Amino acid sequence: MKALIIGGAGFVGKYLTRRLLEDKYEVVVTKMENEAIDAEGFEVADLDILDYLSVKALLESGTFSCIFHLAAQSSVALSWKNPQLTVDVNIKGALNVLDAMRETEYKGKAVLIGSGEEYGTIDVREVPIAEKTVLRPGNIYAATKGCQNMLGTIYAKAYGLDIVLVRAFNHIGPGQSEVFVVSDFCKQIVEIEKGLREPILRVGNLEAKRDFTDVRDVVRAYEYLGRMGKAGETYNVGSGKAISIREILDAIIRLSGADVEVVVDENKLRPVDVPVIEADIGKISSMTGWKPEYDLETTITDTIKYWRKLYE
Repeated sequence: MKALIIGGAGFVGKYLTRRLLEDKYEVVVTKMENEAIDAEGFEVADLDILDYLSVKALLESGTFSCIFHLAAQSSVALSWKNPQLTVDVNIKGALNVLDAMRETEYKGKAVLIGSGEEYGTIDVREVPIAEKTVLRPGNIYAATKGCQNMLGTIYAKAYGLDIVLVRAFNHIGPGQSEVFVVSDFCKQIVEIEKGLREPILRVGNLEAKRDFTDVRDVVRAYEYLGRMGKAGETYNVGSGKAISIREILDAIIRLSGADVEVVVDENKLRPVDVPVIEADIGKISSMTGWKPEYDLETTITDTIKYWRKLYE
């Protein structure tokens, strides 16, 4: 089997590449021209997701059994600061992939990665959130991912394309950018340990509850859906349990053993923040047998170790 990972230079792409290679896939990974990938055991191609002709040429260059579309502007915070970039990459980029599939009469499967953020403001009676829940996106990133999902569903039904849609909830793990909350906290803790900053941990909203899943479980879910997902269907990928950012922070401080003062930084607060997000993962579990295997403490410990090693 031959897989194409579009946007494979990032956090999730590296883990998915490793997962597919372990499962004996032949893998082609795309990156932007200014990105670097240590291509050991797989092929790398430069790709501008906004250049339709380049996307089409890539699909014509090989017979892929599955395409994993990861390329995205995935930071909620950045989406507030740069809405146009977020729309270009997340909607126009996805549409280029879909149109290339349609025009090349692509016969394999495609997995389009969306976000649990698409659900937006959720009534407590709707928790845990099932795939049929009405979308009420509360930020620009979420709106663009909701649009991608709708486009993918339409293309699957209108053109007979084997497209599987994913709404992935917060994923975390070693190697994640400090733009994201758990990695940010772990990085700050390690910098305090190393004497690189004062013993003050700067945080945003600690009361929001999110559904966190280890990235290693997430990419296993993607691979399962790339084999067993049903065309035109959307699947939640998450832990199935919401936990507050405050609980995450307490666990990080406890596992690190650091003595710190916690201070709210207004620059880390979002213009709009959804109180609770928790996935109902019954659909993917019943379809593929997937369920998370990594517990939260293991993920946090591994993430702290990652930052410690980076600062050695």
